[in-house]
Amino acid sequence: MKPTAAAADGTQLVHVGRQPIFDVRGGVVAYELLFRGSVDAVAAGRQDTYATSTVMVNAFTEFGIREVAGDRLCFINLTREFLVGDIALPFGPEQVVLEVLETVRMDDQVVAGITALSEAGYRFALDDFVWGSGHEVLFGLASYVKLDLLDGDLSRLDEIVAACRQHPNIQIVAERLETAEQLAIADRYGMELRQGYALSHPQVLTVASLSPSRLRRLELVGALTAADPDLQKIVGIIASDPPLSLRVLRASNSVAAGHANRVSSVRQAVVMVGLPHIRQWALLMMLDEMGDGTEEQMLGVLTRARLCENIADEFGASPDAAFMAGVISGVGHLLGVPPEGMAEQFPLAPAVVAALTQGAGRLGQVLRAVDAYENGEFGTFDLAGQYMDAVRWSTRALDASNRLAAA
Repeated sequence: MKPTAAAADGTQLVHVGRQPIFDVRGGVVAYELLFRGSVDAVAAGRQDTYATSTVMVNAFTEFGIREVAGDRLCFINLTREFLVGDIALPFGPEQVVLEVLETVRMDDQVVAGITALSEAGYRFALDDFVWGSGHEVLFGLASYVKLDLLDGDLSRLDEIVAACRQHPNIQIVAERLETAEQLAIADRYGMELRQGYALSHPQVLTVASLSPSRLRRLELVGALTAADPDLQKIVGIIASDPPLSLRVLRASNSVAAGHANRVSSVRQAVVMVGLPHIRQWALLMMLDEMGDGTEEQMLGVLTRARLCENIADEFGASPDAAFMAGVISGVGHLLGVPPEGMAEQFPLAPAVVAALTQGAGRLGQVLRAVDAYENGEFGTFDLAGQYMDAVRWSTRALDASNRLAAA
């Protein structure tokens, strides 16, 4: 995700566009997610692999899909690389509709890839459908056909709609609706869904972000692609990079919906998402071009998280949960996001939420003690020894990263 703006503290702004898709009664049933390079971008950039990867990473791991779309479907444009399986999709089929771009040339490999994804439960939309393009071979697999009523060829509209109606699984999306006349056409043909400026312009969502370091991505991909992946090593790599930890937690949010257990550690989040999906997210992140957060920021957050972990036993709290609470609260402070806002973004266990938002419970005692020490209020506990260990640990982690990066 290439940054388009950077704050004075080194954080970066990332964006994702979304345009509502309405039913005939005017209710929002889905959003199309769009690549946006900056908050004031009017037109989307090229719909290429970079843009697709950026939309996925931003929507699922920077914002969290619940933040972007609630419980509605998300339409995401896919390029050939994703359709044929050269790049794996890092999410399940529950909340997404995969759009087959009109620029994708139909051949046996594409049809086979889409068939396999359909059998795995993914839904498809044929974007900007043109009769005779070859995409009609997908009618048996598609759930949606999108028709451009602004610049599309309307001379064959009767034929296209009639062909769609032969497949009960297909709903027609009238897109690029900008005039009353185009809305009337959608009504006349009974098109079930509508999208366009006449109904709603795209919205650009923006969030401040710290990017995982490229080295951490490489380390993570290496560990994930080993013949026998070491879960402990993988958790350690993720836990040692605060923004990478946050991305994994956000990715676990959709998995945790309706789940009986909520996340209380990075390890739990990794297990919940699953190593195959973690591997796919890591590979997508490697396609991004965004720079890293400053070393000072990383050192500060890592030191805070490690200090929380070091003193957890003294308060009877879980060291893993304390480390994660330290990461979330530390990154929230850097981004200027209050604890309540950070807690809403993750599928956290109630005890972790209470600690972050109210300072309650044993974890809350840990956070209050660390806050006091960082503010020079040394209180009852002398944390100097644990703090120096946290500084040494964090410094070693960053030094090791720098040495590997220079090698």
